[in-house]
Amino acid sequence: MNTPATHYLPSGLPAPVPEADGLSAPYWKGLQQEQLLVQRCTACGTWQFGPEWICHHCHSFDLSWVQVAPRGTIFSWERAWHPVHPALHGHGPYLIVLVELAQAGRIRMVGNLLGDPAQEVRIGTEVTGVFEHHLDRPEPFSLLHWRTGEPVTLPKTIQPGIS
Repeated sequence: MNTPATHYLPSGLPAPVPEADGLSAPYWKGLQQEQLLVQRCTACGTWQFGPEWICHHCHSFDLSWVQVAPRGTIFSWERAWHPVHPALHGHGPYLIVLVELAQAGRIRMVGNLLGDPAQEVRIGTEVTGVFEHHLDRPEPFSLLHWRTGEPVTLPKTIQPGIS
């Protein structure tokens, strides 16, 4: 009997951690609580991601972390065939998407698109966030992946396909 996979990415990848200055710590902590947090300027209301100390629009230092729904649309995408880390050898291709969050001022985030790596991908497709937890690690962390409206089963390995 096959046990369903609980992780999309293979073991052996380095754990993402906040920068030494802690700037992105609220983002990573939010993912562990299945919350997507992004920055918003308290002074002018501008949304931004990735994390910065200063507002990109008005240069205020008064930024807050705001929870938004992990939903958006595919703005751009790429099917990656070459591993970017030795742990990914034999686990390709995989899909990388740039997701635009309409609820958060149309900021964009990069992530993996779950499902068949040979699937047809269309710009403008609605996607929902899927949280992947690695809480048994020495430095626990969680990741945010994306899926279309179709149910997704995490594969044990991603089989090569032709696009």
